[in-house]
Amino acid sequence: MNWINIKRVSKAGFISFWRNGMTSLSAVLVMFISLFIVTSLVLGSALSQSIIDMLKEKVDINVYFKTNVTEEDILALQEKISTLPEVKDVSYTSKEEALEGFKERHKDNSLILSSLDELKDNPLGAVLSIKAKEPSQYEGIAKFLEEDGVSISSDGSGIIDKVNFYQNKLVIDRLSKLIAATEKIGFSISLVFAIIAIIVTLNTMQLAIYTSREEISVMRLVGAGNWYIRGPFIVSGIMSGFLASLLVLIVFYPITIWVGSRTADFLAGINLFNYYTQNFFEIAIITMGVGILLGGISALLSVRRYLHI
Repeated sequence: MNWINIKRVSKAGFISFWRNGMTSLSAVLVMFISLFIVTSLVLGSALSQSIIDMLKEKVDINVYFKTNVTEEDILALQEKISTLPEVKDVSYTSKEEALEGFKERHKDNSLILSSLDELKDNPLGAVLSIKAKEPSQYEGIAKFLEEDGVSISSDGSGIIDKVNFYQNKLVIDRLSKLIAATEKIGFSISLVFAIIAIIVTLNTMQLAIYTSREEISVMRLVGAGNWYIRGPFIVSGIMSGFLASLLVLIVFYPITIWVGSRTADFLAGINLFNYYTQNFFEIAIITMGVGILLGGISALLSVRRYLHI
């Protein structure tokens, strides 16, 4: 099909879209609902992922060293741990910093502070805080520390006093299960609603094309080819998808403003409106892309399957 024919088909599609105003409006509204669901799933997925990331950041394991361990040995171990593929970050807290932090946390307890003042030496050892890429990887990191010649021991042969992984193991295991369940449930819900959106849109386009069956019969009688018949309906479907996606993007702006402040209050600063505005270009591409594809493909399938062209 050459450029002139494409222009003719496109023009016929535009004319058909505006001429069949009520039918086109129905298609746009139905596709608006479908795209609203799709965009809601995208934003909901982003929100749940932000919550999961926030929970991950709050989980770590601490390696507590004996008070007589030199800083060189600790830094050497830190470098070794940093090379593990499971490790995201390792931060070092010296004995002095640990003591200052302890005093700051107990600044209102004069008994504890006076007890520290009576001690000649710093009773606290240095600490390494380890963050893994995934919560399920902490157990492997703890086993590495035990098996690497710097294991937790009570006979004084090791440099590590203790690793708090086993005290936090129950919380870490629950978080790992929660993340896995959230991802599975999120995928299942997205899949179900995506299928519903496709079915509803397809049925709407079938109805819209069914009302033009006489027009299609006339086009057949005058010898129009299959693509000349399909083309205008595909253009109308694309227009419906584009307008519906544009309407969705406009409607979501005030919705995210209203929801954003509430998510920030309850979810430790996660603001849905900020996410929407910061990622508007990507969200617009996804919404418009889905709308255009959904409208065009639904029209193509409806004409081919139900009108037997």
